[in-house]
Amino acid sequence: MQMHSNQTWKGGTKSINYTCIVVPTKQHPSLFTTLIHSMSRLFVMVASGANFNQDIDVTWGDGRGKILENGNLLTLTLDKFSGSGFQSKNQYLFGKIDMNIKLVPGNSAGTVTTYYLRSEGSTWDEIDFEFLGNLSGDPYIVHTNVYTQGKGDKEQQFYLWFDPTKDFHTYSLLWNPQRITFSVDGTPIREFKNLESMGVAFPKSQPMRVYSSLWNADDWATRGGLVKTDWSKAPFTAAYRNYKADACVWSSGKSSCSSTSPSQNSWLSQELDITSQERLKWVQKNYMIYNYCTDTKRFPQGLPKECTSP
Repeated sequence: MQMHSNQTWKGGTKSINYTCIVVPTKQHPSLFTTLIHSMSRLFVMVASGANFNQDIDVTWGDGRGKILENGNLLTLTLDKFSGSGFQSKNQYLFGKIDMNIKLVPGNSAGTVTTYYLRSEGSTWDEIDFEFLGNLSGDPYIVHTNVYTQGKGDKEQQFYLWFDPTKDFHTYSLLWNPQRITFSVDGTPIREFKNLESMGVAFPKSQPMRVYSSLWNADDWATRGGLVKTDWSKAPFTAAYRNYKADACVWSSGKSSCSSTSPSQNSWLSQELDITSQERLKWVQKNYMIYNYCTDTKRFPQGLPKECTSP
């Protein structure tokens, strides 16, 4: 079943025009899952990060967002009165952003944890990771979207091949002039290519900050709003470590990246190698639960142009 409900939420610094999709569970193969999970744990172990005190501002939540352990740990909390959120001090125009996140455990139904890049203004660009909570024992849904000039409608949703509440896992956004790649523990789950040659808009001119928030969205987040937040389980907490931004800092109208030294920023031309392409196919075959590019009912006049690209 698919159910669409367009909602607008404003909290902290984020506005979302949202499409919620409810889908049945799928059976997942186990052998490759075990291999990917093992690689995932290795990826988490070797990740290194910056200091939250130096790189992040907690922007809302009235004390519900906390930087702990000398800047090595950040927590966001949601209770019945408010959620919380933070943003990066710097703006970036292209980069590779990594964050270790441990999502809200237990009955997280109705909650949404976000992690995204966004520019300012009414015609903003945005690259979204959103984690939709669920009842205990049911999987989180990972929602992804790309906005250009304030227009999104490019949703893809996934289950994960592990429990994201048991440990920290690395969620990465690679944004360069050729493509946007969403990855989990080094495994790509989605690639959005620059297809401006086909008339498809691509975010490339507006610098963006990193944002994250934890908030209540029980009017749509879990099973289209059928399952409400159980406030007896509050407060709900998500935890963050190892924020890392290999990125071009944008300040006073200039980029920190030198055009004469592209080798120092290899991610600026990074693309998926053969192994990564195979992993992407595996994830999309076994864990993708919604793809706007196959939703012909939603686009009766024809699918978006990028959906027909090879």
